[in-house]
Amino acid sequence: MNKIISKEHFSEKVVKLVVEAPLIAKARKAGHFVIVRVGEKGERIPLTIASADVAKGTITLVVQAVGRSSQKLCALKEGDYITDVVGPLGQATHIEKVGTVICCGGGVGVAPLLPIVEAFKKAGNKVITVLAARTKDLIILEEQMRANSDEVVIMTDDGSYGKKGLITNGVEEIINREKVDLCVTIGPAIMMKFVSLLTKKYDIPTVASLNTIMVDGTGMCGACRITVGGKTKFVCVDGPEFDAHQVDFDEMMMRLSSYKGIE
Repeated sequence: MNKIISKEHFSEKVVKLVVEAPLIAKARKAGHFVIVRVGEKGERIPLTIASADVAKGTITLVVQAVGRSSQKLCALKEGDYITDVVGPLGQATHIEKVGTVICCGGGVGVAPLLPIVEAFKKAGNKVITVLAARTKDLIILEEQMRANSDEVVIMTDDGSYGKKGLITNGVEEIINREKVDLCVTIGPAIMMKFVSLLTKKYDIPTVASLNTIMVDGTGMCGACRITVGGKTKFVCVDGPEFDAHQVDFDEMMMRLSSYKGIE
């Protein structure tokens, strides 16, 4: 069992949990995720590790209360214990010095984007981070992103903070003013699809994290099956990150919609 060291609400349905997990904190790299279970008969929930503190032996998870299982997790209090936390799992992000990297995240996708921003910056890249949400109150981890980025651009649908517009508007504005060598995108599938279409037009290599489609997290259930470059891949064991220009996002969105009734 893993103790919750601290809990913070980013918004009504988005919670940050700092969890005691010393071995995971030590082994984790950018892009890795964990499987969390609340209760002996609880559902397995895959969550990307937002950050880790090796000295304190903790990992940070950002959770959005959507279905019953995530609501149970978000209802836990500081000092409570999570039944199981298993990891780190998945393939780590490939980090190297490439030049200028745009890292764009939408909604709770900003949380798994943070360690990737940190890693690309430490590798010597110029990192421009684009954060997007429907409104100002839904922008998360802005301070941490600014501490690890050369520039942060904020886009809101309603214009209540930063610039008004979609995430693609912010990304294209950067592309039009300077050379971009790589783009990383994490967020809702529809967002990643349109970021991918945009960067493909400008011939910019793009990586998308498809963690939202995972269920079991070990490759056994097959729920995260997707098509990448015409071949079948499993997000949890082959990813969660893939060449965005090769991903069949329409298939992914159709598969995601099959769970809406259950949620």
